[in-house]
Amino acid sequence: MANHKSAEKRARQTERRTVVNRSRRSRMRTSVRKLEDAIASGDKAVAATLLRAAEGELARGVSKGVAHKNTISRKTSRLTKRVKAMA
Repeated sequence: MANHKSAEKRARQTERRTVVNRSRRSRMRTSVRKLEDAIASGDKAVAATLLRAAEGELARGVSKGVAHKNTISRKTSRLTKRVKAMA
């Protein structure tokens, strides 16, 4: 347990940030999961719509510091490639 006031405050802040970041990460993963389901079902129109939504969520994750820029760039690139490859 924290021994100083500043360390106690830091612990409180970390708890709050953890909850917020967990929520953001969950939103990112959910959007990607929905897109992958649409790709699996073969509906290109729905997949294209969900791709735009997923890109936005992933970009927001980067801007909020939840995910690394290059990781999200790679994920976005791979998802876009999969959507474009659909018949």
